[in-house]
Amino acid sequence: MARLTWHGHSCFLLETDDGQRILFDPFLDQNPASDIKADQVGELDFILVSHGHADHFADAIPLAKRTGATLVSSFEIVSFVQSQGVENAHPLSIGGGHTFDFGYAKMTPALHGGEVAGDESGKFTTMPGGWWLELNGGKRVYHAGDTALLTDMKLLEGQVDVALLPIGDNFTMGPRDAIRAVEFIKPRTVIPMHYNTWELIRQDPHAFARAVGSRAKVVVLEPGQSHDF
Repeated sequence: MARLTWHGHSCFLLETDDGQRILFDPFLDQNPASDIKADQVGELDFILVSHGHADHFADAIPLAKRTGATLVSSFEIVSFVQSQGVENAHPLSIGGGHTFDFGYAKMTPALHGGEVAGDESGKFTTMPGGWWLELNGGKRVYHAGDTALLTDMKLLEGQVDVALLPIGDNFTMGPRDAIRAVEFIKPRTVIPMHYNTWELIRQDPHAFARAVGSRAKVVVLEPGQSHDF
C-alpha cells in the first residue's frame, strides 16, 4: 500500500508500495504550517519540484545534497541546482516523462509564475509544472503544483487515483475552480493543498469537500497526517 503524508502547503512525502520515498515541493523550515523541519526528513530517493518559487523549492537543494536523492524538475531548475552543487538530478520539460525506479513521471502543464528562488543571475527562469506519476503496480498520482484551472486537465480524465489540488485562491485556483478540476479529471480521491499557510490563502477544506460532493472522495489532512491508497 502506498502512502501520502502532507507536511503543509504543497509538500507531500510519497512512500510507494516498493519502498521508494519521493518528496514533492519541499518547503519546511520557513513554512509556518509545516509539522516538521528539513533536518527531520529521513532518507529520500527522489525530490520532485514543480517550480522555482521559494514556497515549493526552498529546502530542495540542501535536502538533495544531504540525502543524495535525485532531484527531478524542469531543465532550467535542474541546471540551476547543478550549478549549486547538487550531483543527482534529472531534467524534464512540460509534456515529457521518464521511467524511474518508482515508475513513470510526466511533467504536466501548470499556469503560474516562473521565478527560480536563489537565482541572482535571472537566467534560470522556467515554466512551472505539475506531476503525473504512474507507480510500479499501476497506482496513479497527480500533483497539480501551483496552477490556475486548465482545460488540459481534461486529458487526465480517468487516469488519476489521487489528485493533489490547490484550493487557496489568490495565487492558484480557488475552491470553485478546483471543483471544476475535479470534474475534468474525475479522480477517485482528492486531497486539497496550498491553503491556510498564510491568511491570504485561507480556505475551509471541509466546505470544499462538501461542495465536491459525490464527484470524488475528498480526504482533508492536517500537516503530518497520511492517506493510504
